[in-house]
Amino acid sequence: MTILGTLLKNKRAGEAHLAWNLPAMAGPELLGLHSSDFEHESVIPKAHVGKRAGGENRSPALAWSGTPESTAQLLLVVQDVDSPTRIPFVHCVALLEPDLVTLPTGALNTGSPVQGVRILRSQMGRGYLGPEPIKGHGPHRYVFQLFALPTAITSAEGDATLETAKPSAVLATVIGPALARGRLDGLYTR
Repeated sequence: MTILGTLLKNKRAGEAHLAWNLPAMAGPELLGLHSSDFEHESVIPKAHVGKRAGGENRSPALAWSGTPESTAQLLLVVQDVDSPTRIPFVHCVALLEPDLVTLPTGALNTGSPVQGVRILRSQMGRGYLGPEPIKGHGPHRYVFQLFALPTAITSAEGDATLETAKPSAVLATVIGPALARGRLDGLYTR
């Protein structure tokens, strides 16, 4: 896999297609999003890395502040902006009740239900997928994005249910703009 990573070294999805940059996600206010497990723009610890990369694949603890009172729902999207794909690879999508202000470690993993958290389909399966970049591809940025939505997402674009819809179909149903948004970037190299 190191050869493949080297061959694809200059192929990166880029920031342009992050959920953060979608017109419906632009918000006038910022949420303070942070983790007790890693700091903004620092390395994501092995416990939160995918199993194929030698980690435990546990979602990190997250906390936020500044949720506007009129928030109907929070939307959390985790994407790999450096994946060698056309658009950033989606590692997690979850809908959160607006009164939540924290998620404990592992709260975004399937089989770890937390009240007020609805885990949706990610790019491959459901729940949190920890970083597992191709060996030799270089550093990858994993962007944790939290959006305070004025209207709850109750269905996905097309005929799919929220549980089976692709992340792009869920994002396409957002009636924006978002009330506020927060971002936390983590790094990982394999």
